[in-house]
Amino acid sequence: MTKPRVKICGLTDPSHIDVAARAGAGYVGFVFFPKSPRNVSVADAAALATQVPVGVAKVALVVNADNAMLDILTETVPLDMLQLHGSETPERVSEVRARYGLPVMKAVGVSDETDLAAIDDYSTVADQLLVDAKPPKGADLPGGNGLAFDWTLLAGRKYWTKPWMLAGGLTPHNVAEAIHRTGAMQVDVSSGVESSAGVKDPALISQFISAAHAE
Repeated sequence: MTKPRVKICGLTDPSHIDVAARAGAGYVGFVFFPKSPRNVSVADAAALATQVPVGVAKVALVVNADNAMLDILTETVPLDMLQLHGSETPERVSEVRARYGLPVMKAVGVSDETDLAAIDDYSTVADQLLVDAKPPKGADLPGGNGLAFDWTLLAGRKYWTKPWMLAGGLTPHNVAEAIHRTGAMQVDVSSGVESSAGVKDPALISQFISAAHAE
């Protein structure tokens, strides 16, 4: 049976990239959003990207980034995927995908069943989908808030037309249950493997990946 692929997001330390890769992560994510405690500069990300082994996808998380920002980012950092985590429209997703020639993952926030329709809308234009917990009103961060949503909303929906990834409130203690309940074959974690905001814990990274792969 194929093991779920794991994305460790919000990495800022090369040693944590090594831990994630050795534990079997399929993706590593770099955050380019100044309000986030996981924010990295383009220059720092370029250096971090050189530490990522072949076979592990390098993902840039951006929030409503304009072309000027994306131009600099894609020209400087060797990326494998762009993750659009803001209020980008399907039209903007198509534009970014065409302009930069990189696969695009679009994050969609979910709090109840009415939010699921947006996933279908974006599945026609994005290469992958990130199904995340919708942030609270007024929250500074569009993700990485450590919040989960009702996983039963996704039960039986593993056959969307595009690959999708489950995010939101996942930890080493609940990821196996989340995979079991949703059928997710990909999971994403950031705050759930941190000892404090923005500070990854190597032991939690390893534990999370082990737990995901055990399901």
